[in-house]
Order: sequence, then structure tokens, then C-alpha cells
Amino acid sequence: MKRPDNLEQVKKRVQDAKEGSVFIPSDFFDIAESVKINMCLDRLQVTGYLQRIMRGIYVKPRFSELMNKYIPPRTDDVAKAIARNYGWTIVPCGDTALNLLRLSAQVPAVWLYVSDGPYKEYEADGMTLKFKHTDNKKELINISYITALVVQALKALGKGNVSDKEIRGLSKLLSEEEKTKMLDEAKRVTAWVYDFIRIICKEGSYE
Repeated sequence: MKRPDNLEQVKKRVQDAKEGSVFIPSDFFDIAESVKINMCLDRLQVTGYLQRIMRGIYVKPRFSELMNKYIPPRTDDVAKAIARNYGWTIVPCGDTALNLLRLSAQVPAVWLYVSDGPYKEYEADGMTLKFKHTDNKKELINISYITALVVQALKALGKGNVSDKEIRGLSKLLSEEEKTKMLDEAKRVTAWVYDFIRIICKEGSYE
């Protein structure tokens, strides 16, 4: 019986993924053990199928026809890959959360995340990513990513700075299913944050 070609299996998975997809070695551990996977990833980097943007983090190159050049992966995808690599739970916070929820058009100079892992800072492909440890697990664990993201965005705005514009924007962005889930999941978060979540999910406006 012919043995499976590990390199071809890894290569096919990369080929099937979207351009800009970010990988870590363990994404392929169902194919072979770590030593062989690392060798395959090195081969794919040499042949141009992958680019290594930092140790243990690889991206499928994304080419822009408009700009006529390769463009970096989404910073948030890199952050998620780092977290996946170390087994952390992370949620964007501060200006990062506002940007991802379209509440701010300003691209963060530093992409900031709260995490159940240690304090860490990384430079990757011109991007700065910071992970802040938090002990406030009720706003991080056992709630969906979108609920945690909205919680962090509201905290970034601050209690006195949440206007009808943000309320309407978030209400429009969220699906009815996400709203129903959020109302249940967020019951244990900071009280004033939940008050705004109720308005976002039930009324969609102050008016």
C-alpha cells in the first residue's frame, strides 16, 4: 500500500485555503507528527506557497492586482494564530475592538488584546501585537467571540461616551441570533455594559 505523501497533503490544504490564511504547525498535526510537518512547512516556504511572518506562524501569500504587490495578512488573523499556537483565549480590546466593529475608521498603531495567557508583545510583518493578561474571566471565557468583542468595545468607549450612533451601528451589525445569544451570555458582565447591550439587542436605539 502506498504511503501518503505528507508534503502533498499539507500543500493541498494550503492550496484549498483562501489567500491571506494564517497557519501554525498544529493545524496539520492530523497529517503527520510535528517534525515532519515542520519540514513540510519549510519546503513550502522555500517554494513560495507559504511565507513565514514569525517563528511558527505562516501565511498563504495574498496578491493584490490593484496594488500589483503582495499584501500582509489581516493583523487579527495573525493574533488569532498566535493565540491558537499557545492555547490562549483572546479578545480584541481598546481601539482594536472599535476598529473591528466598524465603530472607528482609525487603524490601531498597536493591536491590543486581553488574554488568559501571559503579557506578551510581538512584532510581525510590520505589525505590533500586544496581549494583556486579564483575571476577569467572565468577560473572556464561556461567552462567544462576538459577545466578548462587543463588551470590550463598550468598555473602550466608556460609560459616558456611548452615543446613539454606536448603539445603532452595533444593532445593525449583529444578527438576531447573535443578539439573542448576547443577551443571555452577557448577564454576568459589568452592569453598565449589560445595560447598553440590552438597548443594542432589544431596542436598537435610545429613541
